[in-house]
Amino acid sequence: MVSFWWVRHGPTHRREMIGWTDLPADLSDIAALDRLAGFLPPDAPVISSDLSRAVTTADAIARNRTRLPHDPALREIGFGTWEGRPFGDVEREDPHLIRRYLEEPGDIRPPGGESWNDLAARVSAAVDRLAEGSRDLIAVAHFGTILSQVQRARQCSAVEVLGQQIDNLSVTRLDWNGRRWSVGQTNVTP
Repeated sequence: MVSFWWVRHGPTHRREMIGWTDLPADLSDIAALDRLAGFLPPDAPVISSDLSRAVTTADAIARNRTRLPHDPALREIGFGTWEGRPFGDVEREDPHLIRRYLEEPGDIRPPGGESWNDLAARVSAAVDRLAEGSRDLIAVAHFGTILSQVQRARQCSAVEVLGQQIDNLSVTRLDWNGRRWSVGQTNVTP
């Protein structure tokens, strides 16, 4: 059994469509970081997406754990031309496309961006590569990144999984038994 301990990065306090925009995380809650670091397995290496909000969160909880190189395949979904923009602005500009993107997640892409299925395929390929090492792993990533793997483990639709809450600095553990993924716990805040 191999467990991936997914951690969502610290809060950015932004409400725009933030995917690949490189924003810092607010890591001022030292007590929460200490609880999180203590909750995670002490001998599991730590990896993160290459976006600074994930990198700094991973660095803050790594402590004496091995820190692996950042992996861009663990990034959040890329919103293309919608990146960094408020939802309302995008909705006024193209209400039909954004409504389809949100209501029919799958193959619908924002201009120059990724679909939900693009994200899921990218992250799943990275997870498969990382799971080959047959060891527990702490992966600090993003809302969509984590949910894509919860969807994979639950074998449910994107619409179903997008109702799952994944809070900042929460832990979602997914287990691999060599044949399939299963959900150990979701959105646990130590």
